[in-house]
Amino acid sequence: MTEQVGYFGTNISIKIYGLSEKSVTITFGTAIDNDLLALITDFNRLLLQNPFPGLITTVPAYTTLTVFFDPLSVMLSDLPGEVCLEKVSAHLNKIARTKREKSKLIANKLIIPVCYGGDFGRDLLTVARTNNLTEAEVIDIHTAGEYIVFMIGFVPGFAYMGGMDARLSTPRKEVPDAKIPAGSVGIAGNQTGIYPMETPGGWQIIGRTPLKMFDVNRLQPSLLKGGDTVTFKAIDINGFNAYAEI
Repeated sequence: MTEQVGYFGTNISIKIYGLSEKSVTITFGTAIDNDLLALITDFNRLLLQNPFPGLITTVPAYTTLTVFFDPLSVMLSDLPGEVCLEKVSAHLNKIARTKREKSKLIANKLIIPVCYGGDFGRDLLTVARTNNLTEAEVIDIHTAGEYIVFMIGFVPGFAYMGGMDARLSTPRKEVPDAKIPAGSVGIAGNQTGIYPMETPGGWQIIGRTPLKMFDVNRLQPSLLKGGDTVTFKAIDINGFNAYAEI
């Protein structure tokens, strides 16, 4: 593992460690916040603008950026170092020493319609009881917030969003559900998110959106991307069906 102090002229130290023979992970910190998201975004942008030989792709997360590469291309390059980790780290540290130019992130602001409770929100009552709230209060609080998309995973298009009111914080389920329908809106800890496709999951499901969160036929398959801001709008079953028919 290597460490670069003073990343982008700040007092932040980044740490680089080998994840596999084809990837390294850069750790920027431990706190999940908007400032750290901006730093990771700017670093990622600079790296993609100034790639090293063999760079394949990057995957940003809450506090990390994972870099995937072709080991043969890296070893055949003139990057300093004897092994892949040293060579890739040398380039990443060079990026870290670059003067930071804050990116003007093209972020979307989206309003996501959600039908809360009932068959669409099987765990709304659980969230309410856990936090000594009524179901109506949970909906009011959830729709009053503005959320930022920190990362996309664990399946394509799943947006992990921060900024949720602490009054709604609810632990994940001890036993995950075998099937969570596409469009389900859930809560896990202090995060909220939307399942883009049917998949097993352990989040507390409070509602469902009729919007298609992931579509391979779209130019941008994922409706949401890192940096986007989201607000939720409560709709009834008639509104849900109307959206679904569009």
